[in-house]
Amino acid sequence: MVEEVSAGGVVVFGNAILLLKRFNGDWVLPKGRVEKNESAREAAIREVFEESGVRAEIIQYIGMVHYTYKNIKEDKIVYKTVHWYLMKANSMESVPQKKEGFIEATFIHKDKVKDLIKYNDERKIIKKVLRFVPS
Repeated sequence: MVEEVSAGGVVVFGNAILLLKRFNGDWVLPKGRVEKNESAREAAIREVFEESGVRAEIIQYIGMVHYTYKNIKEDKIVYKTVHWYLMKANSMESVPQKKEGFIEATFIHKDKVKDLIKYNDERKIIKKVLRFVPS
């Protein structure tokens, strides 16, 4: 089994949360691999900016999620850990990174986010931070 560590952000602007839409229609949170000599915090800030064009600052650590998936190219099971951070943006301006497979990067009202988000682990992380998002 291969181990992989990623980091991402639940980015808030007012009462909205940043979501990314993939080419296949799935809505997800921005996240990506932690690079060598990089902290999870640094990776979260970098990945949010790379995938969405949004500059955000970390407010606090939310927690981590673990799951496994099969890497089809290498035919290996990957044990993944994702560190999540609550982040605040100073602007709603965003640009999706098309080369990473994202067709949209936008802030969605907090009441609609849970219904749009594709993965249960990301839905749980969003539920944890909703109490910090103003009405």
